[in-house]
Amino acid sequence: MLGIFLGLATLMILAYMGWSIIWVAPIAAGVVALTGGLDLLEAYRDTYMGGFVSFAQDWFPVFMLGAIFGKLMEDTGMARSVAVALTKVIGTQRAILGVLVSAAVLTYGGVSLFVVVFAVYPLALSLFREADITRRLIPATVALGAFTFTMTALPGSPQIQNLIPIPYFETSATAAPLMGIIAAIVMSVGGYLYLRWREGKLRDAGEVFTEPKEKQKDSGPERTPTFLLSVLPLLTVLLTLNLLDWDIVVALLSGIILIMLLNITMVKHFVPAMNSGAGGSVIAIINTSAAVGFGTVVREVPGFQNLTELLMGVRGNPLISEAIAVNVLAGATGSASGGMGIALEALGAQYYEIAMNTGISPEAFHRVASLSSGGLDALPHNGAVLTLLAITGMTHKDSYKDIFVVAVLIPVISVAVVILLNTIGIL
Repeated sequence: MLGIFLGLATLMILAYMGWSIIWVAPIAAGVVALTGGLDLLEAYRDTYMGGFVSFAQDWFPVFMLGAIFGKLMEDTGMARSVAVALTKVIGTQRAILGVLVSAAVLTYGGVSLFVVVFAVYPLALSLFREADITRRLIPATVALGAFTFTMTALPGSPQIQNLIPIPYFETSATAAPLMGIIAAIVMSVGGYLYLRWREGKLRDAGEVFTEPKEKQKDSGPERTPTFLLSVLPLLTVLLTLNLLDWDIVVALLSGIILIMLLNITMVKHFVPAMNSGAGGSVIAIINTSAAVGFGTVVREVPGFQNLTELLMGVRGNPLISEAIAVNVLAGATGSASGGMGIALEALGAQYYEIAMNTGISPEAFHRVASLSSGGLDALPHNGAVLTLLAITGMTHKDSYKDIFVVAVLIPVISVAVVILLNTIGIL
């Protein structure tokens, strides 16, 4: 088992230093293979690449279509239209709530997290300026709306973090709805109350809105679609996925086609947007596949059996060991989907067997895996966190403390809450 922990430490340290997981994961897998007595070349060519290719084969269409859907929503102005309409209803006096809800609606509608950041930031800047709230809270507000409950908790979410557990537990996107809703309430309400408290504390300390050094440029299209038209593609993806029970690939395709039909006069923008989305999805799927390949090598070494026994030997509800495994691996990789991919590739079959032999439903294992992927993943080296800080012009010193509370601490608490309620028989 020492070799497995050395491999994990290598992965975590190099990822934290900003090195790409695309080539760090094979190095970490090599450490595991050498210390586990595997042939290094065979472990890379067959075991590692076998896991890598298998995950890419299963999930690349979802990554690609999701990225294209989000990019079309952004470039046609539909994402901004939805965000603006929601904040008008909520009001500028509740700027934090307006930004939070806008990010949450877009994410739950299937827009990728990175696109949501780009779409919501200009709006957040305007609202925070009018409400005279310090800019250092913008990253945490966006993170709460995009990186937490809509990504992992709300049943039916089309985000990849809610979809990856499906084949392992033979479930659906709406798995364990009550468990997910309770976790979502803990995250959203807890995070919002914390941000309002922080707003008051910072205002009392004399911190108010200051203009960014570089003026935000409006990169949106000249024409912005109406809210009713803009929200239709989001509803289409959600309803076809969950009510009509269409495959996520078909649901995303229907959303993409509807965007193009509703914006037919902007046809010249379609190809650049689709090229950009497809290109971005390649990096995303390779990153996650690289992490899954690492997990495949871990599963092949003799020490894995000891690791399995260690995790399965955690006393109490087996959901606890699953939550620990996914959280630790998500933190090590700095990726929710990557960490969960490693954990389920290595341990998914065992957890499914436990579900079949106990009174705990596979749906509960699905939801806890999804929830746990959105905890320690948001440590400082997380790619989404780095992107969020870069776009908003903030530093870790400025804003990471608040990001940590709403995107790491409170989500971990939400997992503990639902596992406790499951243990005592309420869920």
